[in-house]
Amino acid sequence: MTKKIDLNMSVYALTQEYPELISIMANLGFSEITNKAMLHSVGKIMTIPKGAKMKNIPMTDIVMTLVGQGFELVGDMPAMAAAGELKSKAEAGDKPTNSRTDQLKGYLKRLGQGEALETVRADFAREFGEVEAAEIMQAEQELLEEGTPLTEVQKLCDVHAALFHGVTKEDRKVNADVLEMVIGHPLYTLTKENRALSKLLAEYKEGREDLLPEIRQLSSHYAKKGDLLYPLLKVKYGISGPSDVMWTVDDEIRDELGRLSAEGDHDETWKDRMDAVLTRAEEMVDKEQNILFPICAANFTNEEWVGIYQDSKDYAVCFGVEKETWEAAEKEEVPMATGGEGEVIMPGGHLTVAQLTALLNTIPMEISFVDADNINRFFNEGPKVFKRPVMAIDRDVFSCHPPKIEPMVRKIIEDFRNKRRDEVSVWMEKGGRTMLVKYMAVRDREGEYLGTVELVQDMEFAKDHFLGNEG
Repeated sequence: MTKKIDLNMSVYALTQEYPELISIMANLGFSEITNKAMLHSVGKIMTIPKGAKMKNIPMTDIVMTLVGQGFELVGDMPAMAAAGELKSKAEAGDKPTNSRTDQLKGYLKRLGQGEALETVRADFAREFGEVEAAEIMQAEQELLEEGTPLTEVQKLCDVHAALFHGVTKEDRKVNADVLEMVIGHPLYTLTKENRALSKLLAEYKEGREDLLPEIRQLSSHYAKKGDLLYPLLKVKYGISGPSDVMWTVDDEIRDELGRLSAEGDHDETWKDRMDAVLTRAEEMVDKEQNILFPICAANFTNEEWVGIYQDSKDYAVCFGVEKETWEAAEKEEVPMATGGEGEVIMPGGHLTVAQLTALLNTIPMEISFVDADNINRFFNEGPKVFKRPVMAIDRDVFSCHPPKIEPMVRKIIEDFRNKRRDEVSVWMEKGGRTMLVKYMAVRDREGEYLGTVELVQDMEFAKDHFLGNEG
């Protein structure tokens, strides 16, 4: 019986019919196919031809391999001659003297020298036609590496967007487009935020000036890019363009909106400045969707996206786009940091015992931890207002309190254990100084009670600061 592969079917559907495809495709370079979470999500909307474009794997190689394995291919067959020709040239070591990247750099340099945008755009449209997001980033990065000052490339960033707007090839964005449809995926959320921002900007231009505070929530959106996308691209993948150029533009947009919001006189100059910064915000949406997100999608691993998803939970909701659950990511364990021999390894990093001890002793608080069995397990070192003798370690916590205090301690711990409360704060005077004693329940990710921490902090510094300011 002939085994037929319909190239219009999803990768997931094909692997359900022919499980042996998983190893065949993995050997061809589709490594993500072995990840069940990716196969059951992205795989359901990804076809083999689209995957080939995303991974830059020639269809000729795929066809020859599948036919050699006894498959018959049906469905829409993409053109393969160009791919084969390019592969032959690459194997022969031939490189065109006038590469696409050099052409792009030429357009950007002309803009930098002051040539009119429309003139350059006309030449670009006639001679170049379409461009990939990666090529734009490569051109900008090479300009930086050749010595073009960063400030000049940053100035060009906005005209770059105007030059390339609407000409990035849609089929080159397939990976980003797919991930943007996976509910809860970071690109899904960032794209929804961009759509909400675009709607706010359009309504503002129609006279809704009351929307400015909501528009300024782009600070949270930009913070996620700055913390989670730009550094990873630069440090791990050597793609510095976004962090060097886009990040600066993000800051300029955010800062200008802050300045304008603080000004009370909304004269014509103010309105012109507002129109200009909102136009830059609109252009940044386009840069993200057509340049930044496709670059990230083409490089980041599934494990890295899972980490970005988990970290994104710490950021404020912006534009009313609520956080949604990425089911596949929730099923994966948060990757632990790797450390050296003798280090304490935690989800947030790794420290030697000496570093961890010094860190806990440096925190300006008295720290005590009592475990779930009510046993004293840890005191940090140093002078204390409330004495903590080392011999009290491994003793019942109640044995360390006088009879009149013990009932209160028992009540607090029982409330924590039974989830009636999560913290208790007590303000007091001790030795003529104002002290804050805070008891907090310590729980694991599932909310199970692990123990109680007591934090004692001298608050005189706060009194000196605020009362001093009043004076």
